[in-house]
Amino acid sequence: METSDYYDDIAAFYDAAYQQQASVEGDLEFYRDLAIEADSPVLEVGCGTGRIYLELLRAGVDADGIDVSDGMLATLRENAAAEDLDPSVRNADVTSFRSDREYALAIVPFRAFLHLLTVDDQLAALERIHDALAPGGRLVLNVFTPNFDVICERYGEWEETEVTVAGETYAHRTVTELADEVEQTARIHSAVFDADGERVLEREVSIALLSKQEFELLFRLSPFSSWDVSGDFEGAPLVEATQEMVWIAER
Repeated sequence: METSDYYDDIAAFYDAAYQQQASVEGDLEFYRDLAIEADSPVLEVGCGTGRIYLELLRAGVDADGIDVSDGMLATLRENAAAEDLDPSVRNADVTSFRSDREYALAIVPFRAFLHLLTVDDQLAALERIHDALAPGGRLVLNVFTPNFDVICERYGEWEETEVTVAGETYAHRTVTELADEVEQTARIHSAVFDADGERVLEREVSIALLSKQEFELLFRLSPFSSWDVSGDFEGAPLVEATQEMVWIAER
């Protein structure tokens, strides 16, 4: 299934699930503070339903957002309208988008980069983001470090979150499985059940499992002039597979 189709169908349930529980601790504050310091404008790639993007607007940041899912963008706009916020977001693929603006900062939060499954798409995304940045502009993204303990012990185990959508209660269940050991891809399977236990939705999407060395190679082949990685949102060294990779690249 295409990434756009997956998120189009599951947008409302995804939004409810991730508004109720933080996905990666500290990411919202990290990106908000970076955006404020950048002195605008800012681009969020994969803005989804607006968990981070709307926080930028609340902080007074001049921010644009792109996403491949019309369903996610529709939910973002509904969330924005509820707060009288005016979002500047559009449907665009990061591997081919063009911008009339130059950004001081581009962010790709919550592992959105991992939806790019091929080297060609990964490099195309870096090139397009680079071209959208002003001289000296920065790209910041975070992804999980592939962890063999997690893959062996937790992949294949269902996780459930109770969500409320349009006044109705649902069980939102997800499971991640190793899809292709050679290509190093995983598959996220999502299912939604109503209060009677009836399945109302079932979708799946693939992500890439990218190592630190693979990112190093991608950045070396990209137009970026410099890059660095840390192991959390406070700049700690990346030394354990349990840490989040936080990459900062400069044009």
